[in-house]
Amino acid sequence: QVQLVESGGGLVQPGGSLRLSCAASGTIFSIYAMGWYRQGPGKQRDMVATITSGGSTNYADFVKGRFTISRDSAKNTVFLQMSSLKPEDTAVYYCYGNIFGRPGERRPYWGQGTPVTVSS
Repeated sequence: QVQLVESGGGLVQPGGSLRLSCAASGTIFSIYAMGWYRQGPGKQRDMVATITSGGSTNYADFVKGRFTISRDSAKNTVFLQMSSLKPEDTAVYYCYGNIFGRPGERRPYWGQGTPVTVSS
């Protein structure tokens, strides 16, 4: 099995910054991609940013220029640096991994979520 564990959420004032981390562990053959999704109160879960094993990144329009996704492949860890945070960024942020547990067996995995609150 594969586990994704997030950390780094919390309360921050508008305009502030936070850095989220997500470490994948367990039976991992290789990682195809990892990323972050978020779900605000009463809203659907939306993609925030993703990064592939080759380093290609993709961002939602609402975070472009403010958030940066990066990874440490050696540690199976992905980061989300969030800057210029707005109250509308308030949400539970979920780590996502598209991971091969064994050769030929790729499936999605989710973390438990870490809450981010942007408020003065």
